[in-house]
Amino acid sequence: MPIYEYKCKACEHRLEKLQRMSDDALKDCPECGKPALTKLVSATSFKLKGTGWYETDFKGSKKEKPAESKSEKSSTTSKASDVTVKS
Repeated sequence: MPIYEYKCKACEHRLEKLQRMSDDALKDCPECGKPALTKLVSATSFKLKGTGWYETDFKGSKKEKPAESKSEKSSTTSKASDVTVKS
C-alpha cells in the first residue's frame, strides 16, 4: 500500500496516510477540521537500479549459436569421404 501525503489549504498542516490505491482521498483536515486537504505529489521511496529495466540493456546481448559437437563434425566429414565418383 502506498503512503500518500496531504496538505491542508486552510491551516497548512501536512500529514502522511497509508492507504489503498482504491481508497477515496482524504478531505477533512485532522487539525482544523475543514474540508481543505489536497493530495501532494512526491518522490517515490524506491529506485529501479540494475540491468534489465531499459530497452537498450538488451540490444548488445546477441546469443551465439551452440558449437557443433565432435560427433556431428566427424559424421559430416566421413560422409563426404565415402562418396565415390564413377566415370
